[in-house]
Amino acid sequence: MLLLDVAAASTEVGASSSRLAKVARIAQLLGWARDEGDGTRMAVVVSWLSGELTQRQIGVGWAALRSLPDPAAAPTLTVDEVDARFGEIGAVSGKGSQARRATLLSELFAAATAVEQTFLRRLLTGELRQGALVGVMADAVAKAAGLPASTVRRAAMLGGALPAVAAAALTGGEAALAQFTLQVGRPVGPMLAQTAADVGEALERLGGTAVLEAKLDGARVQIHRRGSAVSVYTRSLDDVTERLPEVVDAALALPVDDLIADAEAIALRPDGRPHRFQVTGSRFGRRGGATGAHTQQLSVFFFDVLHVDGVDLLDQPTERRLAELDAVVPADQRVDRLVTVDPDAARRFLDATLAAGHEGVMAKSPTAPYEAGRRGAGWLKVKPVHTLDLVVLAVEWGSGRRSGKLSNIHLGARDPQTGGFVMLGKTFKGMTDEMLQWQTARFLELADGPTDGYVVRVRPEQVVEIAFDGLQTSSRYPGGMALRFARVLRYRDDKTADEADTVDTVRALYDRH
Repeated sequence: MLLLDVAAASTEVGASSSRLAKVARIAQLLGWARDEGDGTRMAVVVSWLSGELTQRQIGVGWAALRSLPDPAAAPTLTVDEVDARFGEIGAVSGKGSQARRATLLSELFAAATAVEQTFLRRLLTGELRQGALVGVMADAVAKAAGLPASTVRRAAMLGGALPAVAAAALTGGEAALAQFTLQVGRPVGPMLAQTAADVGEALERLGGTAVLEAKLDGARVQIHRRGSAVSVYTRSLDDVTERLPEVVDAALALPVDDLIADAEAIALRPDGRPHRFQVTGSRFGRRGGATGAHTQQLSVFFFDVLHVDGVDLLDQPTERRLAELDAVVPADQRVDRLVTVDPDAARRFLDATLAAGHEGVMAKSPTAPYEAGRRGAGWLKVKPVHTLDLVVLAVEWGSGRRSGKLSNIHLGARDPQTGGFVMLGKTFKGMTDEMLQWQTARFLELADGPTDGYVVRVRPEQVVEIAFDGLQTSSRYPGGMALRFARVLRYRDDKTADEADTVDTVRALYDRH
């Protein structure tokens, strides 16, 4: 299969607003891959159209893609060749690795047509936002394989990785999907939560009774234990066992033989308050497994269990799973919890959790099963939303459905000492189609000087109201701070740049943590 086949399908899927059309086009492409009889190739195609490399990370970002060779006149690259080249690039290390990686990357792009270059660039930079999300992809796999979508979704839920499930479904049908059962040692997609505005709404949506849990500002981990063998996986199912020995030790200390559990790993200060997320996150990087006197240790807090000693609990209600959890995990290693029907008690629990420095609370239905890999209605997250009025400093051209529109905005806070602006991050979240159309015209009017490739610099005049979850330490921006999960609420035409929030205001929020 040619890379062009995948790139063309990606372009068409990205340009369509119809879910049915997306599913049909992806299913057609998967059918072609199935006809070639290679399950590995099918898995690669599913990974790419989901916006992921099979290698996860290969050390290539925007900086490496700023200067590319002219595109090839005719398509010659195959899916297999490109996936192999990605693997080769990712394996480069040692002295001279940057130059070697650049050479391999340049050779790859020189052999790609213009359409293929666009696809590869977006894939490598995480900008392949074409709407082929897990739900759409699972439906496309089901359509291509002639199977019920529920069967594919269940297999993906238990198999943890849709590409492998897709390959099995397309080559072996429903019988092949029977191999995807809950197994200790094989990560499963974590259950995710929907959002509620406040605890009162959460209680109402959950039928009046909720299990409230502290939402810690740490890193979610899925822990598997079989005897003395422990594996630890991230939310994205990466194996980080070797980097987190204290998590392994916590699992081995439990009075069980077999276990699959959800937990939060978090770096705490001596007073019990959480460190900034980067302190926890640093332990999950490639060099994060180092241990020693100067390494920040992580604490582990369990909040759910999927399997204990031969008993699968996936389909059991929350209250049953928590009873099993309480039977094997000490209280000081469990996330703080309150079961209540009282909105006032729920608010007090939320306030206490926030006062302790955490993100908010999770509200869970006592009767909900564990919907692995899905954003189930039985879990709701409640956390305060911070807002700032910031100034747009630059905008990036969009991709996929946003091609031809200015999308990703660069955000800055006013610096009263210099009269300039301090950049705090970027976002493309929260923008409606109407907003994208408006801001494209608006920022082209404000364009200031030549563009830097895909970046358009603008006069700092437009104020935008931004919602965000918190602030994190950043060496990337001059202020040393960056917004977490920023999204656009609205543009403030009623405010001038002189009325935007200052970097001092942002610093005060940062220092409160």
